[in-house]
Amino acid sequence: MDTAALVNLGLALAFGGCFGGLMAGLLGVGGGIVFVPILFAILNYMGYDLAITMHLSVASSLCIIILTSISSVRAHHRKGAVDLAIVRAWAPWVIAGAVIGGLLARVLDASVLTGVFGVVALLAAANLMLPKTYDLKRPAPTTGILGAIIPTSISFVSTLMGIGGGSISVPTLTAFGVPVHRAVGTSAAIGFFIALPGALAFMISGLGLEGRPPISLGYVNFVAVVLVAPLSVLFAPLGARLAHALDPLWLKRAFGVFLAFNGVRMLWTTFSAVL
Repeated sequence: MDTAALVNLGLALAFGGCFGGLMAGLLGVGGGIVFVPILFAILNYMGYDLAITMHLSVASSLCIIILTSISSVRAHHRKGAVDLAIVRAWAPWVIAGAVIGGLLARVLDASVLTGVFGVVALLAAANLMLPKTYDLKRPAPTTGILGAIIPTSISFVSTLMGIGGGSISVPTLTAFGVPVHRAVGTSAAIGFFIALPGALAFMISGLGLEGRPPISLGYVNFVAVVLVAPLSVLFAPLGARLAHALDPLWLKRAFGVFLAFNGVRMLWTTFSAVL
């Protein structure tokens, strides 16, 4: 690859880091919903096999989110916007869902990952873009069957998408009556417990796989991580400050538009691969 192409790739990764970090703080999405499409496009442009580029994008995104979520959580926690009771109760189930998703990824076709990404993103967008989001009129469950199923499901699907879970956990928490700013901050904390075990599981499930980019461990490519992570961490606190300065209704709408755009994009990729 010539120098100009390498420079363009570096600029694309830098932009992805800045924009992803901003979204992590602003929307509590962990940045993955930005990182995955960008990394996917870059790896495809570089000529890597479509059968593994989505797996590489998802796994590398999770690794980046480990650092991004820490930065975002600190910013939200300083504003008292993290519900620690929910985080403590959900964390074990979130970890379990992430491990299962990461280990299962190797046997799943790339179209499954892009399809999951697209469908869940559109469902979450629809929920947020409705005039009035669904209200379950009860607090978020932290015990019992629902207290286990909900966080495990959020984590499992989020791991397959390569996101920190905000696309699912923010609408879920707001449906249980958690104010949107507090839902965003709590989601950012949950994202850490998705990203760390999820990335480790993807590393294990991708060991020995042929055709990966240089400096990869399993499905995680550390070139992408090193280029994107620092900028995403730098911009996450700015996003968190913006989140607390914006009207909650407009924050929900902005989140919905953003999710819908990325959902359509990924479904287009899925159908193109299948047809």
